[in-house]
Amino acid sequence: MKEAKKKYAVLTLAGACAALAGLITAAAGYRRNTDGKITEEDFLVFTGFFLTIIGMLLLVSGLMRLLSRKPPVKYSSAERTKRLAFSALFMALAYIGFQYFRFDLTVAGEKTAFHLGNTFVVLAALLLGGTWGGIAGAAGLTIADFSSGYVTSAPKTLFLKLCIGLIVGFVAHTVCHLSRAHGAKKILHITIAASVCGLAFNIVADPLVGYFYKKYLFGLPQDIASTLAKLSSLTTGINAALSALLSVVLYITLRPALEKSDLFFRLEKEPYPCHAPENKLQKGD
Repeated sequence: MKEAKKKYAVLTLAGACAALAGLITAAAGYRRNTDGKITEEDFLVFTGFFLTIIGMLLLVSGLMRLLSRKPPVKYSSAERTKRLAFSALFMALAYIGFQYFRFDLTVAGEKTAFHLGNTFVVLAALLLGGTWGGIAGAAGLTIADFSSGYVTSAPKTLFLKLCIGLIVGFVAHTVCHLSRAHGAKKILHITIAASVCGLAFNIVADPLVGYFYKKYLFGLPQDIASTLAKLSSLTTGINAALSALLSVVLYITLRPALEKSDLFFRLEKEPYPCHAPENKLQKGD
């Protein structure tokens, strides 16, 4: 237990250092910028953004584990390897969902898109948990931004998609214990609730963050930033509806097959009382 606490303390310290380094790097990038507008060429600014986001995530993760009263769950090397492989798979699927299943809309030189990438962020969080699923989906979509002309949106994508995964994972596994749930109706209801919560956050956050991101960081006029936010609300809402439907259908379809092939992750290691096996022999049988 003490060794685990030391490890989490190091994680917290590393996160704080990375966040501070990111802020300093971004500030240095701003000082070198001469036209007051951030473009794809402002490498230092984007590097600072990424360092800050990653540092904050490490910092929050370390603090949460340091303050947690529950003992850390230990996974075998085989389980960790399997989860890493699934994370890589979902990162690739999120990339494909955006890169090859996308319809772009352009306004005043800025783009937004209808796409299916969020489907695999939600599905990864349902199957792997919020942290692993969120990181896998966010990484895949961030890489897709870099390779498809959305470079300036990459920091926003990394942050928002990770939040989707964390929210879905929190509702599905921390609140509702999805991987230990029994009964088709109960599993369906939990899956729908978790998917809707994560994507509802994105419907609100994506246009709102995008507005301030474009207006104050990139210096777009208020009317253009407002128009882009309204357009983003439309695309984000449609994306959310499609992603919620597809992620629920895929989870309900895949779960039985994964359970039969011993590839399904039981994220709550000890059965909860409400999910305890019902086939125990009773006294006198």
